[in-house]
Amino acid sequence: MNKVSAVLVSFNEEEKIEAALRSLQGVSDEIIVVDSFSTDATEKICRQYVDQFFQRPWEGYRTQKQFATQQANHEWVLSLDADEVLSPELQREISRWKEEAEDDVNGYLLPRKTYFLGRWIEHTTWYPDWQLRLFRGSKGEWKGGRVHESFKVRGRIARLKGELYHFTYSSLKEYLVQLERFSSLSAADYYDRGVRARPSHLLLQPPLVFVKNYCLRLGFLDGVPGLAASGLSATSTFFKYLKLWELQLKRKADDTPA
Repeated sequence: MNKVSAVLVSFNEEEKIEAALRSLQGVSDEIIVVDSFSTDATEKICRQYVDQFFQRPWEGYRTQKQFATQQANHEWVLSLDADEVLSPELQREISRWKEEAEDDVNGYLLPRKTYFLGRWIEHTTWYPDWQLRLFRGSKGEWKGGRVHESFKVRGRIARLKGELYHFTYSSLKEYLVQLERFSSLSAADYYDRGVRARPSHLLLQPPLVFVKNYCLRLGFLDGVPGLAASGLSATSTFFKYLKLWELQLKRKADDTPA
């Protein structure tokens, strides 16, 4: 029987993390939370469900998740964000999988579905948002920059069918707050990799992203939320390159002799 260690990282997640922890009951063989000194009720909620609870200063998503993965006592690791929930179908699928014999698969991609503006987004690039979240911890490591971290596994990867529910944005206000933060982090990652913003990025990339999401990926079938998701994806692209442009100007000014 495959045993599974569920790992989560958290900071002030009292409104969402309990649903994630409840969805792991009966699926995981241990639950580990690595918290960054939350000031709300996150720790109190977690201690009702977890086997191990760590406090650790925040050093970025990749580093924090790598530490959490290293605390797992079982070969298989199931990594969740605090705003994610295993669907009933995914719970049953993982429970069946645990009974199966060992095979040559080292990781499984899960289809993630986002709840946004009162409905599930079932089109655009938001769905299916395949995430490698069930994996052998010894067969890879977390990679990525300041954002968009992912577990890179060595060997064969397969897919599960059950959905991972994502309750990421409770409101447009929350999305815009995240947009401000993540666009800055993405711009910094781009700059470190040698990417430089050009006027064509600002002019062409946002409308291309909108057309891809709303037309090619059928976002119009999701109604107003699909229109919003497509528009916000384009806006996110615009801000990412605009902040990269701003960063380039700042670094140039810093390097210019007084």
